[in-house]
Amino acid sequence: MMKERKEFKISLIGLLTVVLMTTCYPSEELDVPVKDNDVVIETALDQYINDNFVEEYGMAIRYKFVDNYVQPGQLATPPRLDVVRPMLDFIEEYWINPYKDVEGGETFFRKHVPAEIVFLGGLIYNGDGTVILGLAEAGAQITFTNVNAIDPDDEEWRTLQLQTVYHEFAHTVHQLYKLPNAFETIAPSGYTGPGSWFILTDDDALQRGFVSPYSTSSPNEDYAESVAFFLFDPDFDETFMQLEANCTTDDCITRNEGRQKIATKLASIKDHYQRVTGIDLEALRNAIQSRL
Repeated sequence: MMKERKEFKISLIGLLTVVLMTTCYPSEELDVPVKDNDVVIETALDQYINDNFVEEYGMAIRYKFVDNYVQPGQLATPPRLDVVRPMLDFIEEYWINPYKDVEGGETFFRKHVPAEIVFLGGLIYNGDGTVILGLAEAGAQITFTNVNAIDPDDEEWRTLQLQTVYHEFAHTVHQLYKLPNAFETIAPSGYTGPGSWFILTDDDALQRGFVSPYSTSSPNEDYAESVAFFLFDPDFDETFMQLEANCTTDDCITRNEGRQKIATKLASIKDHYQRVTGIDLEALRNAIQSRL
């Protein structure tokens, strides 16, 4: 069975401003084979990982043998040993602990946590002049890149990591429990498909009723992006919910119409999340935002 891979890419051509993400592979099943969780205890760091992640959550942390976690023709570097423990602290603080802070969150996290977390020191370089910023495989593995540049106070670095993990973990919900009823009908004409979303700007996406260009690629990606942006973006309300006053241009009017569609989607997502996971998404956002 082909593994489902989710990749965040940025072109190396020009000013490095064009962000490209491949779509997930067509299969979104969760029964993806993963590597054995056995860990060879060689160092105190390995012991810490075994005690606090493997034994605690059934989640293996891969920071060695980087070539095993990229495709042929891709180049990647391992993380420096001195950043592995800080990165573990980061994912614990900003991903694991917020779930523990909300009712039903810890039970959900322990039940659905990916079997593998991979740390790469830098980005993943392809032979076609693109760079992969982060990826995941069907709810079974999440890869964090650029770990060597770890700086939780750097908004750009933090956003890359949080968008990766919240987006991918949100896929787990719709893979197991489907999308909210009629979710794909809220902004049906705004979807672009996997091959053309990247020609849109952020403003184009907003006018269509989407939080990002990539979210226009499919209802599943729309759902995952909407959840991720809601959780990590401190300006979500201002950017995507608050209507602009005194609109006098067509673009302004269309942006407000887009915001109303996003608001409808978010209400649907919150209700669905509460019903199928038992988690109050607003409470989870508050737990995350309190740490930022």
